[in-house]
Amino acid sequence: MENSPTIKSETVSEFIRKNNISDLGRANIRDIVRLVNQLESSTGVKYIRMEMGVPGLETCKVGIEAEIEALKRGVAAGYPMIEGVTTLKEEASRFVKLFMGIDAAPEGCVPTVGSLQASMAAFMTVGRADRKKNTVLLIDPGFPVHKQQLSVMSINYECFDVYHYRGEKLRDKLESYLAAGNISCILYSNPNNPSWICFSEKELGIIGELANKYDTVILEDLAYFGMDFRKDISVPGKPPYQATAANYTPNYILLLSSSKAFSYAGQRTGLLIISGHLFERSYPGLKKYYTSDKLGYAIVYGSLYSLSAGTNHSSQYGLAAMLKAASDGTFNFLEHVREYGERAAIMKKMFTENGFKIVYDMDEDQPVGDGFYFTVSYPGMSGSKLLEGLLCYGISAISLEITGSIRKEGLRACVSQISRDQFPVLEKRLQGFDRHFGGGLK
Repeated sequence: MENSPTIKSETVSEFIRKNNISDLGRANIRDIVRLVNQLESSTGVKYIRMEMGVPGLETCKVGIEAEIEALKRGVAAGYPMIEGVTTLKEEASRFVKLFMGIDAAPEGCVPTVGSLQASMAAFMTVGRADRKKNTVLLIDPGFPVHKQQLSVMSINYECFDVYHYRGEKLRDKLESYLAAGNISCILYSNPNNPSWICFSEKELGIIGELANKYDTVILEDLAYFGMDFRKDISVPGKPPYQATAANYTPNYILLLSSSKAFSYAGQRTGLLIISGHLFERSYPGLKKYYTSDKLGYAIVYGSLYSLSAGTNHSSQYGLAAMLKAASDGTFNFLEHVREYGERAAIMKKMFTENGFKIVYDMDEDQPVGDGFYFTVSYPGMSGSKLLEGLLCYGISAISLEITGSIRKEGLRACVSQISRDQFPVLEKRLQGFDRHFGGGLK
């Protein structure tokens, strides 16, 4: 019996059908969340939930207290300025200087409703700045919602999986797209969701160099800021810093999230960091859609105004307080989230000891780090079959197929919702899975 599934395969299949999921490998994250919720409710089995990147740590008290004080001052009664409250803009500018080593004026540091709104506003504006450049290039694997954003705005996009194009190989691959002259911007995440690969300084240099050569904007998604735990960037003002292509090109827009590094996900408060060069740059194409041809003005008073007319007033003060504490050296925000890396190391070992392989396993010549996500496959099984099999053993994840990965046999696992007291349960279920399938479905 110990080799038998936790939940009958017929039960899992029945709920997959009820949810009209024709191919589990192409089900989106929310589809899987809903499916697992239903399976838990119906069977009473508590799942090891690895499908959604939900932060699993407490928010820093400094931020909570600052937000409470702001509410007591009555900020909830008034609209925030679209460009953001002054204290947050100033602390954001200071933070990127001390932890990234780059100069970004407060004017170009703009709060957004999470980094997803930041990417939406950037796509909306940069994608219309030059009518000849009507296509966005996505370096995959990536967050599926970015493609959804582009689709609902009818903005063309191209994409490629970087798996086979690391190091110097990245240059020719990027140039094969940029040489066409139609790429407005390039988006990638670093560390990467879902694979947790991190671009090296060499690769970031290549990206920056080509951005300059082809006058292309770099959209750098830093949702997992500083969480490549192989190097410690937590001391303000001292290297090493968060790696960034901003060191190699002035054509950058950074997307910062407070959800993971600051465990502030529920307040939906992120940041757009726009270089001074781009903020003041004029693009004649913008006049068709906005009242100004200046990129910074168009993003803030055109796109962001249209999307939400500002970001949650009180949470801006909370985020400002956390950024200040980090910059002052009184709050080591990365020490707080290092737990994710420790969990990942333990969980990856459990998987590999039970027949699984790490899919994205290398950063050029060194093993990929341990962090918020990791990727797994199992010999002889497609991603869809692997996910269905794991669901029978009370384990959830998402398929890499929906992230633009060419490794369709793989799954993305998130560590954030797994407490350490669940590790024995996870290990037992993985052992049962491996004994049951014994090398994969035939």
